[in-house]
Amino acid sequence: MSDASPALDAWRQLVDLERLAAWMDAKGLESGPIEEAARPPGGTQNILIKFRRGDRWFMLRRPPLAPRMNGSETMRREARVLGALATSDVPHPRLIAACPEEDVLGAAFYLMEPIDGFNPTVGLPPLHAGDPAIRREMGFALVDGIAALGRVDHLAAGLSDLGRADGFLERQVGRWKKQLASYHEYEGWAGPGGIEGIDEVADWLDAHRPADFQPGVIHGDYQLANVLYRYDGPELAAIVDWELTTVGDPLLDLGWILATWPLEERPDLTKLSVTPWEGFPTAAELVERYAGQTSRDMSHMTWCGVLACYKLGIILEGTHARAAAGKAEQSTGDALHAHTLSLFQRALGWIG
Repeated sequence: MSDASPALDAWRQLVDLERLAAWMDAKGLESGPIEEAARPPGGTQNILIKFRRGDRWFMLRRPPLAPRMNGSETMRREARVLGALATSDVPHPRLIAACPEEDVLGAAFYLMEPIDGFNPTVGLPPLHAGDPAIRREMGFALVDGIAALGRVDHLAAGLSDLGRADGFLERQVGRWKKQLASYHEYEGWAGPGGIEGIDEVADWLDAHRPADFQPGVIHGDYQLANVLYRYDGPELAAIVDWELTTVGDPLLDLGWILATWPLEERPDLTKLSVTPWEGFPTAAELVERYAGQTSRDMSHMTWCGVLACYKLGIILEGTHARAAAGKAEQSTGDALHAHTLSLFQRALGWIG
């Protein structure tokens, strides 16, 4: 079996190609040696390996050696959702086969069809970089993706127990307050006192929580970094990185876009920069686009955006806390802390 990756040992200890081939034999997935196995470019905590067997290409996804959450359970959830989306119009990687057991590669994993697409935060190809009109349609395509996801009937798709819809919104602030408090275990972290608005935003969210919502499947981390676009136009090729998927309020995915969307006057003030930015729709235009494709009550979109700022800011602060304890790069921790501060400034501006 051959391998094209220059960093073979970095991932092969987690992906035994001989054991993988034997498992694929039992599933009837092509035959012969696994060839041209390599990690594709782009950053992700989970392990992605693209390889060829016979005349077919595959993409394997498994958790890293030390995942932040239960890595095998995450893989099982992702594979389950991708399988449930097979007959939908949601752009996603097509599931080929899943191994929920851990005895083959030491963790659950699955195989999916490789996606021929690019991530805009890594760089735009000439077609997209050279035409503001295409970039405008890229923004609308991003919204179209979650609008399609929001139309999926999670009950008919067999995903009724993917998450607890009852009390979903009520649990959000308390869940993330506990997450923030857990960072005190990292020695050297200064605590949340330096995050302006940390208590004010939480109190506002509790006081203005929507009374009801229409449950559906949510991606959980929907942003420009987690989609791939087609090379030949502005359409999405696939929504990727489904590790936070659950059943909840699909409007939270739109709120996540609003929290991470570059501001028209300062597109550089975001962790997710795309160059050039000229041509992309405004946040208000994105909301209008979504509204034209849903029957959901969108009167609480500000709440969804504020919650996204609150949640993402707390997640990013975790890396800052780990950096203070010497468990992450200090420069990375400082950069993400600065982004946390900007997210809370954005939230305060919305509720002010």
